[in-house]
Amino acid sequence: MKSMINFTKTMLIMPIHWQAWLGLLVSANIVTPLFFIHTLEAQVVLVMGIGGLLIISVIFSMKGFVRLMGIGHIGWLPMVFWLGTKLEHAPIDSPFGYWMLAVIILDSLSLFIDIADVLRYVKGEREPFLAPPA
Repeated sequence: MKSMINFTKTMLIMPIHWQAWLGLLVSANIVTPLFFIHTLEAQVVLVMGIGGLLIISVIFSMKGFVRLMGIGHIGWLPMVFWLGTKLEHAPIDSPFGYWMLAVIILDSLSLFIDIADVLRYVKGEREPFLAPPA
C-alpha cells in the first residue's frame, strides 16, 4: 500500500504536461473502455491497461521511478496492431470508432516513448529520475 501511495505522490510531482499525457492514457485505456465493455475490443484494452499498470507498479516498488517502467506497456504492441485490423469494421464516425482510433494513436505514441525509455535504461540510465516527495 505504501508503494502505491509513493507511486501516486511521484506522479503528482511530474511536470503538468506529463500528468496530462498520463491522464489521457488512463482515460483511453482504463476509463473509457468501461463504456464499451460489451465489445471484445474494450475488454482487451481494459485488461491490457490494468495489466500494464500492475507491471509498472511492481517495477516502481522494486526500483523506483526508472525508465524500465515503459516495459509495462509491452502488451500494447500487439494490441495496437490488432485494433488496427478491427478499425476497418468499426463505425468510425461513432463514439466507439473515435475511441478505437484514439487508443491506436495514443498507445502508439506512448510505445515510442516507452521504447526510448527502456533503451536508455538498458544503456545505463538506471537511476530513478523522479523520487516521491518526503
